Amino acid sequence: MNQDTTTMDLPFQPPRIYTVSRLTAEIKSLLEGEFDLIWVEGEISNFSCPSSGHFYMSLKDEHAQIRAVMFRPQARYLKFTPEDGMMVIARGRIGVYEPRGEYQIILDYLEPLGVGALAAAFEQVKRKLALEGIFDADQKRPIPFLPQRIAVITSPTGAAIRDFLHIAGRRMPNLDITIVPVRVQGDEAAGDIVEALELVNQELEDIQVIVLTRGGGSLEDLWPFNREEVAYAIRRSRIPVVSAVGHEVDLTISDLAADLRAPTPSGAAELLVKEKEALTRDLKAFSSRLEMALEGMLARTRDRIKSLSARMRDPRRDLADAWLKLDDLYGRVLSMARGFIKEKSRGLASINERLLLNSPSHAIALRTQETGFHTHALVQAISGRLEKRKRDSLAFTEKLGSLSPLSILKRGYSITQKLPDMTVLKDSAQVSPGSGIKILLARGAINGVVTTTEKGD
Repeated sequence: MNQDTTTMDLPFQPPRIYTVSRLTAEIKSLLEGEFDLIWVEGEISNFSCPSSGHFYMSLKDEHAQIRAVMFRPQARYLKFTPEDGMMVIARGRIGVYEPRGEYQIILDYLEPLGVGALAAAFEQVKRKLALEGIFDADQKRPIPFLPQRIAVITSPTGAAIRDFLHIAGRRMPNLDITIVPVRVQGDEAAGDIVEALELVNQELEDIQVIVLTRGGGSLEDLWPFNREEVAYAIRRSRIPVVSAVGHEVDLTISDLAADLRAPTPSGAAELLVKEKEALTRDLKAFSSRLEMALEGMLARTRDRIKSLSARMRDPRRDLADAWLKLDDLYGRVLSMARGFIKEKSRGLASINERLLLNSPSHAIALRTQETGFHTHALVQAISGRLEKRKRDSLAFTEKLGSLSPLSILKRGYSITQKLPDMTVLKDSAQVSPGSGIKILLARGAINGVVTTTEKGD
């Protein structure tokens, strides 16, 4: 028996719609809940460190990359500075920055891959200071041959100072050694070392050399001597600095920056302090060789003096001959000088006579007399000419005065002009009644209007 089955329609379920904020918040909750603390291996790229002190970077491999950030409180504990291209192992937690909808790793630990953080930091500081010339050989100062006053910057309770004092005291007991106590391990040790170097340079002016030393230890134990501020303080020192840090295989930044590197504290004492007995032996040997050399030189000098004395004449004979030759030469020179003076005197007298005969003073006197006569004649001629010109000028002036219209006007005549063209009137026909006229008198003028005109011959 077949049973019919009827399908019942289910009610419609609308899709769930998220807001952007809600969706981002749920993604943030899922990611941060799932990846609470993770380790990531990758290559650093796009590294930056703004003024805030935070480290921003990306960690990438061949196929993907992820943003990462290390905030300043964690970044200041790193012994090295991250660089682009550096392979690292990082530890952190996943975080989502909701305003931009981006996820990233918030780091709290970072270590170079393949080498330790301190080793990487050492290479970074070494490379930086080398570029600045801190390690250049021409910057090194010479170490005194046998310093009498030495300042040792180290821990006062360490084995390094005991070894140094033991070797120095055995080799040269009367040295003046000043111990400047500092911490040689820990975060504050570098500051102590810098202050000690400045103190020795400022307060202990008669110190001839500074020894910066400590015993061996791990790279972390020796790290204060790898700080760049210690290297700068060594180069600022006006007193030469010897660095003897750790064992012979240990190499620190202070060793490279110092004026001399000693392999160990004991080695520093051996390099600086010469053994007194060895110096005494060397001095005796040098004295003996010098004495023998002087005796040989004196013997050779005596033999040479004897040889020269045998070949040399009595100098008194040569001196007498020289005096005779000098007297003879003096007489000849004196005679020649007298003859030369007489000859030149006669020539000078002859020239003087000719000069007197041909002296220009006579010609000058004659020319002066002639010039005075001509000057007088010229003055007379000019005066007569001027007088004649004056008379002629007066005659011309009188003639001009007699011919001047003003003279005519003074005798009662006048000149009439037509206005406004100022035409001189000679005929009454030139004007008509009503015309304006101007009459010039000897003194002043009269303006008028013509009322009537009369014709005349």
